[in-house]
Amino acid sequence: MSDEDVKRNIYKIGEIFTMVDQLPQPTIAAINGFAFGGGMELALACDFRVAAAGTQMGLTETSLAIIPGAGGTQRLPRLIGQAKALELILTARRLKAEEALEYGLITAVVKKESLLDECMKFADMMLANGPVALQQAKYAVKQGMNADLQTGLQIERKAYEVTIPTEDRLEALAAFGEKRKPNFKGK
Repeated sequence: MSDEDVKRNIYKIGEIFTMVDQLPQPTIAAINGFAFGGGMELALACDFRVAAAGTQMGLTETSLAIIPGAGGTQRLPRLIGQAKALELILTARRLKAEEALEYGLITAVVKKESLLDECMKFADMMLANGPVALQQAKYAVKQGMNADLQTGLQIERKAYEVTIPTEDRLEALAAFGEKRKPNFKGK
């Protein structure tokens, strides 16, 4: 592959991962087996990462004389901090799932045979809440993290205001008063 082909391909991959990162809905990466390089960068683009026991992961590109080029150098430090991210990237260290959990790289380690079930349970916990609220909360956190506190608070306020006129908010109030679970419709 020519240098130009490599540049074009990594740019396309990075764009796809950014699209995943910017989805308004919460995203969960179910990691099983090995997630090195681009596989880890895709997982980093998700909001949550759940790994099967025995999984290994890392941004190992420096061992190939390149760097993570699809968002890894930017997403990893935002997740676990600059020093830990540099340690993992510069050493090309491969982490076992339990170590990744200690680093804050993943949300949970589960049995391999129950990985998808556990991810679905986690998704169901979120789905029990108002869809518009989920999207606006994700938006407020992600956008606010890239701003100073005052700007972040303004972002939060505007996101909150989006939820006020929703049918789901009124349904939640009615359900609370009637002591039943709300039936959200995403409106």
